[in-house]
Amino acid sequence: MGEILFLAHRVPFPPDRGDRIRSHHLLKALARIGPVHVGCFADGDRAGEAALAQVAASHCIAARTKPLALAGIEAVLAGKPVSITAFHSRKLAAWVRETIAARPITAIVVFSGQMGQYVPADFAGRVVIDLCDVDSAKFASYADAGERVWLNAREARLLAQEEARLGQRADATLLISTAEAALYRSRLADPARVNVQVIGNGIDAGFFDPAGTAPHPIIASLPGPHFAFTGQMDYRPNEQAALWVIEALMPKLRAHYPTSMFHVVGRNPTGRLMAHHGTPGVQVWGEVPDVRPFLAAADMVLAPLLIARGVQNKVLEAMAMARAVVVTPDAATGIAAQDGAQWLVCPPDPEQMCKRIAPLLADPDARAQMGTAGRQFVLDQHGWDAMLAPLAGLVAVDGEGTRHAA
Repeated sequence: MGEILFLAHRVPFPPDRGDRIRSHHLLKALARIGPVHVGCFADGDRAGEAALAQVAASHCIAARTKPLALAGIEAVLAGKPVSITAFHSRKLAAWVRETIAARPITAIVVFSGQMGQYVPADFAGRVVIDLCDVDSAKFASYADAGERVWLNAREARLLAQEEARLGQRADATLLISTAEAALYRSRLADPARVNVQVIGNGIDAGFFDPAGTAPHPIIASLPGPHFAFTGQMDYRPNEQAALWVIEALMPKLRAHYPTSMFHVVGRNPTGRLMAHHGTPGVQVWGEVPDVRPFLAAADMVLAPLLIARGVQNKVLEAMAMARAVVVTPDAATGIAAQDGAQWLVCPPDPEQMCKRIAPLLADPDARAQMGTAGRQFVLDQHGWDAMLAPLAGLVAVDGEGTRHAA
């Protein structure tokens, strides 16, 4: 095995958000295979660089300073997706060329479709593209929902073209679930030409362990019942889900449970979310040093996503913490847990969700049993080592260093 080039759209440290958790564990798995050179972007600061330097044989961090509006103008003029233009860097492109020229790079692993633009057309080694999920479908969903229809429809169309190009370029294209893989194949003109593989998300169940986590003392001191939602709160699907709980579900719940509270936990809550902070039954915590005490203090964890792609880390984390979790069908994608036993799956209808939640709120033992079953499911099905075991075979080259056929 030679050396590996790993390209990611964010520094893979610290593993504190969905995409960075996956890229972090991918990088660690690759580093066990051979020396890894990492090219990535930083949003503003360079947090995580010291940790990255301990794992990577070399690295290049490009500052992502281009305003989204400027990226949009450039993208329209160039006929490219905004997502691609926003992550274009001459510095990073030059570093990729120099690294391939100077080091015995036999494989390039690309995390997220935005970074596929950096794979040289003449690179003769293995290429593995981890799309995670079908990003173009997310923008199509936004357009279908009436949000910035022209821009989102354009982004969906152009991103779909880029996703198809990357699939044909790569020796293997990774998706996060069988559902995402099927969706991706369905959007290809010639699926037979693309080697699609599924590598799901894992969870560090040793870290997310209720036995080693005390409930948050403030939440534990209040009567409840307490519901929690975690995530990056300036990410549109998360904001949308939290607002749905606040505006549609909580009034129904508080009619039956007057002291119930909904806790929104995660960095960068939007102005719309902050406008609800402190209203009856709503607490917006923002960024916290450790999400586990908030999960431990929750009677139930909600993930009522209306638009979701791939596997939701927030759901796996809550299940690992032995919480009873309520998800919408979109948030359940890629996690083969059993409804009614290891979690609750309910459509985003406040009346129906209240009816599904009520028996568990009335029976702490049943709630604890569901939490225990959920944690056992995560232990059995979603360990990172098991999930990433196929990676070594995907980046391997034969004895002469030539590419395997896709």
